[in-house]
Amino acid sequence: MKRFMTVLVCAAAATGVLAADHALVLGGDPAKGQQIVSSVCSACHNADGNSTLPTNPKLAGQQADYLVKQMKNFKADGGKPAERINPVMNAMIAAYTEEQMRDIAAFLSAQKRIGEIAKNPETIEFGRQIFRTGDQSKGLPACAGCHGPSGAGVPAQYPRIAGQFAEYTESQLKSFRAGERTNDPNRMMRMVTIKMTDAEIKAVADYVAGLR
Repeated sequence: MKRFMTVLVCAAAATGVLAADHALVLGGDPAKGQQIVSSVCSACHNADGNSTLPTNPKLAGQQADYLVKQMKNFKADGGKPAERINPVMNAMIAAYTEEQMRDIAAFLSAQKRIGEIAKNPETIEFGRQIFRTGDQSKGLPACAGCHGPSGAGVPAQYPRIAGQFAEYTESQLKSFRAGERTNDPNRMMRMVTIKMTDAEIKAVADYVAGLR
């Protein structure tokens, strides 16, 4: 019942943004996307989206709609500043149209992610517990409630997090908690991470890296 309620809470919180986000990824030419990735994105994320540097996330196998949303969030629009701030990405994405973003997403989402591994045996069980059941005592929901038991995510709703660099996942969770990253629909991630300690964030990030 508790897990079921967690899923309902996640679904309800996202209702206001699903219709808009779902329309983002209809279409997209993976062949055109591959050309852009090979000539530009590969410098940081590799030609197939499997970055080898923890500072640059793995994009291979990511939900296409999520990729489009993030690219749009990195781009300033109509005189308004970008919703997601990263000097490198803000500059890189500035020249691309939404159609090109869809092409990039179509290619990257079709690539197979080369997952990482959990590196801290002493915290794996703790990370698994937080990921799967959360902490009811402080209202911390299970990560699996929105991202799925295997971390594969839900198309048009929640991103794939399985196999991502632990260091990158940890940095993003802390950015949400600090309010430095604010492009989460309905403040969902900010509301979750504010309830997490550094130890919980680190343990979950490591556990997620080993999911397949």
